[in-house]
Amino acid sequence: MIVPDLPQTAAEVAAHYDELDPAYRRIWGEHVHHGYWATGRESPSEAAEALVRLVDERLDARPGWRLCDIGCGYGATGAWLADARGVEVTGFTLSAAQAAVAEARAAPGFVCLRRDWLANGLADAAFDAAYAIESSEHMVDKARFFSEAARVLRPGGRLVVCAWLEGESAQPWEIRHLLKPICSEGRLPGMGSRADYEAMAAAAGFRPTRYDDISREVRRTWSICLRRLAAALIADPAIRRLALDRASTSRAFLLSVPRLIVALRTGAMRYGVFVWEKG
Repeated sequence: MIVPDLPQTAAEVAAHYDELDPAYRRIWGEHVHHGYWATGRESPSEAAEALVRLVDERLDARPGWRLCDIGCGYGATGAWLADARGVEVTGFTLSAAQAAVAEARAAPGFVCLRRDWLANGLADAAFDAAYAIESSEHMVDKARFFSEAARVLRPGGRLVVCAWLEGESAQPWEIRHLLKPICSEGRLPGMGSRADYEAMAAAAGFRPTRYDDISREVRRTWSICLRRLAAALIADPAIRRLALDRASTSRAFLLSVPRLIVALRTGAMRYGVFVWEKG
């Protein structure tokens, strides 16, 4: 497990997304996650939706199921699943800015709660499936992330997790100059490896059913983000002020995009898609 030199808290995660809200919506878009280039010919918006479709396939949800979106962002993924599959989705976010957008969607079947997943207040065995797209990295207590998912899922319930992972062969220089700074700048309390995730899931009572490493298919995301960021710094005064404001506690993440490009290219960071079932 990669742990940054400065501990990160849930409050700092919330502040990160609130402060960078204009940049996230301008540069990353409404889904706020990587794109998935299955063929290489997808547009950025098509690639972002392709990752949603991949999660949808892994969930294999039935109409009427109740789903948890753990770290729902602006609610785009939850609203898409509710509409496409006829399911009920309850999303969670720490960010007030994200919650405001998600709540304004008025999407049938989708509701957003501004609440910490580690203190979610849900009833036991109340949901059929859950998913977390690039949010488990922000959990202060990752073992509890899994135990809470196991608690709220019915027996046989499915958990799908898309995660930034520490590469198994990451070198000391990559950990020091790439992964630890990425954790600090992105407000990640820790970045686990595939083995870390599998061990924590097993301890919570999950049985693995599938794992896919899609690092190659998602890494184009950051080159696109870098170009969009460069354009925004020129054309958008608000983004430029955010990037140059020394009082900003989150601006370093905007300037750390090259680290992410290198980390995914070298294999220091991987991108995995896990599927588990509750035993």
